[in-house]
Amino acid sequence: MTVTAGSPVLELSQIRAGYGLIDVLHGVDLTVRAGEVYALLGPNGAGKTTSLAVASGQIKPAAGSVMLAGHDVTGVSSDTVARLGVCLVPEGRGIFPNLTVLENLRMATFTGTSFATVQERAFEQFPRLGERRKQIAGTLSGGEQQMLSLGRALATDPAILLIDELSMGLAPLVVEQLYDHVRQIADTGVPILLVEQFGNDILDVADVAGIMLHGRVQHEGEPHVISDRLAAAYLGEESHPIEETQLEEVPSSRSHA
Repeated sequence: MTVTAGSPVLELSQIRAGYGLIDVLHGVDLTVRAGEVYALLGPNGAGKTTSLAVASGQIKPAAGSVMLAGHDVTGVSSDTVARLGVCLVPEGRGIFPNLTVLENLRMATFTGTSFATVQERAFEQFPRLGERRKQIAGTLSGGEQQMLSLGRALATDPAILLIDELSMGLAPLVVEQLYDHVRQIADTGVPILLVEQFGNDILDVADVAGIMLHGRVQHEGEPHVISDRLAAAYLGEESHPIEETQLEEVPSSRSHA
């Protein structure tokens, strides 16, 4: 999938979705562009993970549209969306703990990429994995397991990476290192939509950030602007959804680090 720098790769428009009779998303609008890190922040239950599930084809929206590089993929199955290049790194790392690092990476060859290429891509971005290639994945540190999860995702040559709670359970220094890798990956042209509950650190490497509350992206803009709104969001000072006309508009031209 070929896209030009700064062009939309993933677009969620007026998405409404949920689980059974329970509605979680109430009109989500979100756009991630090529080479961009979009940080989607918000408290538990805001709808962040559900948004990723819709984007990756795991949940069919009740209303709205999902566009991938200009193509409508609304309601398309998750395996088809994955083959189109949407790669989800789930919460909890999603590795095979009883397999070695190499065996975990071999799983990425399902896309048709050679095992040699898979290793080259993963070890170039994460040299530490190369040093531990024969180690059982479950014995890696938490940060190394996240590196393995990201390395395996990169090996599929994704059109976009969706990352759920990368920082969960990790020490601040490790999180900072992982976010640096996120920025490096985006700088190669791969757009990244990353959701976090606590997001001040990710704002340092993000291009655009949004705050999700009550199933909608209620604030969106440059990271330093969103940072000022985070405290109010988490302290419950914005306990009720705001009107559509109050949403901040994101400039059509976004800068990239």
